[in-house]
Amino acid sequence: MPRILVVDDEPQIRRFLRISLGANGYEVTEAETATAGIDALRNAPVDLVILDLGLPDMDGQEAISAIREFSSVTILVLSVRADETDKVEALDRGANDYMVKPFGIGELTARVRAALRQRVSDDSRPQVLQVGSLRIDFTRRVVSRNDTEIHLSKREYELLNFLAASPDHVLTHKQILKALWGPAHTEDTAYLRVYINQLRQKLEADPSAPRLIVTEPGVGYRLRLDDD
Repeated sequence: MPRILVVDDEPQIRRFLRISLGANGYEVTEAETATAGIDALRNAPVDLVILDLGLPDMDGQEAISAIREFSSVTILVLSVRADETDKVEALDRGANDYMVKPFGIGELTARVRAALRQRVSDDSRPQVLQVGSLRIDFTRRVVSRNDTEIHLSKREYELLNFLAASPDHVLTHKQILKALWGPAHTEDTAYLRVYINQLRQKLEADPSAPRLIVTEPGVGYRLRLDDD
């Protein structure tokens, strides 16, 4: 049974998540402060953390950084802060996903399933990733759709490979640019947009309405596992 730690200072939110996630087969533990949550995570590792940003003892952004000092656990932020800068900062600090309150339990459980499904280490990464009709063979560095090979430039493949390393997770502009082009290019979002568009032209059934490489407005991009 996957274990989820909910870190939120609102008792009604914790109770709602405990009941809703428990009904979906998850074991839920709770903490009402960042300190209690970090201590709980140190003492009993979990599969996923649902973290509020408005905590009484520490800002949630700082809590993300503190967790990342000792754990690679999946972090899903659940916060009333809807500003793009908060989303980008949380993701840049190491959060895996971000949802805004109020939220629907259906979407939340879908995000949890996606996050847990992809909680794999680099060593256990599959050699082949199948996304709808798209097939990525990491060993042979071959990308194909409906058994027809698609030619990608070196940079296009590197970008797709980076997105595919964390499917169904939001990757910020800064994370992508730093990984592929280096720290000096973390603000070159227009440059990144060009390569994203090139990938969509080659991989999407309808590049004008992408369903594989989707944009998280103002934040970054996400490679969807299901492009149907």
